[in-house]
Amino acid sequence: MSNNAPLSLATAVPNVSNYLSCVQVVMVNTTLPANIGSAARAMHTMGLSRLTVVDPKLPIDDTSVSHAAGGSDLLSSAIIAPTLESAIADCQLVFAASSRSRHLPRPVVTPTQAAKIMLDFIDKQSTIDGHDINTAPNIAILFGREDRGLTNEELAYADYHVQIDANPAYPVLNVASAVQVIASFIYAYAQTHIQADSEVNDIAQVTDNLETLEQGMLNTYVRQQWDEPAITQQQLQLLTERTTALMVQHKLADSENLKSLPSRLSRLGSRIQLDQKEYQLLSALLAKLLKD
Repeated sequence: MSNNAPLSLATAVPNVSNYLSCVQVVMVNTTLPANIGSAARAMHTMGLSRLTVVDPKLPIDDTSVSHAAGGSDLLSSAIIAPTLESAIADCQLVFAASSRSRHLPRPVVTPTQAAKIMLDFIDKQSTIDGHDINTAPNIAILFGREDRGLTNEELAYADYHVQIDANPAYPVLNVASAVQVIASFIYAYAQTHIQADSEVNDIAQVTDNLETLEQGMLNTYVRQQWDEPAITQQQLQLLTERTTALMVQHKLADSENLKSLPSRLSRLGSRIQLDQKEYQLLSALLAKLLKD
């Protein structure tokens, strides 16, 4: 099995590795190959094994390997994607690391909050309508360029933005450092999550640990019941494009001046958290309306 394929949760015994296998790190348009290697090392230290690099300015090279240390295997299995759209097309949940508030921001969460949302999502998606399913959910965390991070357009692909608490005078981390920090919170939360789901002697201590991790949680919405798998990022973008086209067709929007309409529709879709059946219903409705 490729390191860039999530485990089958139907056959997997719940453990930290099973959860972490659902998460991929996506580095966008990196400048220095050494930073890719440093990020791979940070991932390996925290149990993450799936790395995607989108349109790097320079390819993975010997400096990447030297900086990866024990994480060099991640470089050999890394996926090199031509576009961000192709890299996350089959992802059902997307986070983006960002140190700044942007235009039309998604919900902003801390690394701990992001970890909880991820693991809750994996739990819900691994059992649909009371039955285990064979395909594990696919989650991406986006990291931007060394000099300017992610663009507004790239941030708009995310369901949540992750911000790391830091010195307000200079809250900017090196990309590999950002990977290390966020990955460490995911690893720590996964361990506690597994403990809480297992029979342990000191359940009170585990409960205290979870309460400590969850202090200050935002009231973010996570769908509680799933009878069908969640839609992918590619499907969400298709719905956004078709809805925009319908609004243009009926003169509810100007094709030459859409402004933030596509971003708002995409954000609405993320908030609703559609499943596959709902996607089919909306797709059929949009197709009919677009023909009329």
